[in-house]
Amino acid sequence: MKKSINLYFILSFSLLLLFSCTKDDNTAITPPQDTLKQLTIFHINDQHGRLENFSKIKYIIDQEKQETNVLVTCGGDIFSGNPVVDNYEEKGFPMIDLMNLVGFDISAIGNHEFDYGENILKNRLTQANFNWVCANVNMNSTGIPAPFEYKTITKNDVKVTFLGLVETNGKENAVIPSTHPWRVQNLTFQKYTDVVVSYQNIKEEENSDLYIALTHLGISSDKNLATKFPYFDLIIGGHSHSINNEVTNNIPIFQAGSNLNYLGKIKLTIKNKLIESLNYELIDLEKFNNLDNSIKQVIDTYIENANLSEVIGYAEAYHTRTAVGSFYTDALRNELNVDISIQNTGGVRNNLDEGDILKSEIYSIDPFNNGSVTYTMTVGEIKDFLKETKVAIYYAGVDIEQENGIITIIKNGLELSDNQTLTIGLNDYIPAVYDSYFTQTPTIKPYTTAETIINYLENNTAPINYSQMNNYFKFQ
Repeated sequence: MKKSINLYFILSFSLLLLFSCTKDDNTAITPPQDTLKQLTIFHINDQHGRLENFSKIKYIIDQEKQETNVLVTCGGDIFSGNPVVDNYEEKGFPMIDLMNLVGFDISAIGNHEFDYGENILKNRLTQANFNWVCANVNMNSTGIPAPFEYKTITKNDVKVTFLGLVETNGKENAVIPSTHPWRVQNLTFQKYTDVVVSYQNIKEEENSDLYIALTHLGISSDKNLATKFPYFDLIIGGHSHSINNEVTNNIPIFQAGSNLNYLGKIKLTIKNKLIESLNYELIDLEKFNNLDNSIKQVIDTYIENANLSEVIGYAEAYHTRTAVGSFYTDALRNELNVDISIQNTGGVRNNLDEGDILKSEIYSIDPFNNGSVTYTMTVGEIKDFLKETKVAIYYAGVDIEQENGIITIIKNGLELSDNQTLTIGLNDYIPAVYDSYFTQTPTIKPYTTAETIINYLENNTAPINYSQMNNYFKFQ
């Protein structure tokens, strides 16, 4: 289905052609037909382990390859979000396998590519038949096969160069992606703004028809890239889960949502290393019916073999993300036997339907394989953490209130003094990111937070209902 067609692109390039190709009022220069090159670029981003629509993508791509030159690209965040992928014996491999089978040419590296740790990342990068690009990471000390900073791909008569970039907003006063800091300890990153100027002449050096930034920066940073570093013919991005097909500083910027719901299709005519015309479609894969049966069989096998359909609990009502966070932290508090538990809101990734709770649903809610840890902290230390970081959390075990810039923590109806101590349970991502607030040595539990929630449900047979709870706090 065509989601949108950006006529602005077509009109802009048509007007450019009109005015640049007219000698006088009566004579126009018509370029020889053989100087025009045709290319279709397909793009996805932030699929987060979603498998099902790859069979449709394969069908669409194969049909287009019968008509013209085709490149298939990914804007990163291949992993983290589907237990079929994240809990596979070789974590993440089903995504690599399917992208190989579909015929991807190139992918940016997203922040969640680092979630599994360095050794697993090394294996997944090696198994890919497609290229990886990222110019602002250095993996030299790890033995991980380094991605290309930029890569030129030739499809028949069309030569395209891609520069890869990843965001580095994962931790205050550090330059790392938004992943678990302990899992990138041996990697070094640079801000994209510090490196991209070094690649401003790559199109000329490679003698390419097109120069494309394939990024995992988010739409705001992509627009900044186009404004301050206008070296590119196109920017194809990811990270912010946006749907975008707009122009900034005469550079078209594209992003295709998330979770493999959409496939972007960019049809280009290129003349003398400039875009002559551009037509864009955003294909809604949920409304597209044709598929490749061989790919579907591979997908079905992965899903059937995952063994994640075990019923481990029952929800009496539909739970929104906030209600899930309230349940999640209460279960964590009980299972870890602590006074208070917290969870960063970004660590709760799904809602919960009414009815049977499947093991797969818990892994979908918490896909990051973060460990469970406990600390002993004073009430004052917890307040400082919440006030100074302004992190958004779900919580259980206490009430947290704010008035006139003052945080109050209440337990059993009584306000706690700043010097009182509490045991606190949480995932190990939070103290890794905010390590200056968690200075003591934690007690490390033998389970991930998802496994801890599963254990709680298996040990407590009563139905859950947190649908009316709103245990959310963010200092304002």
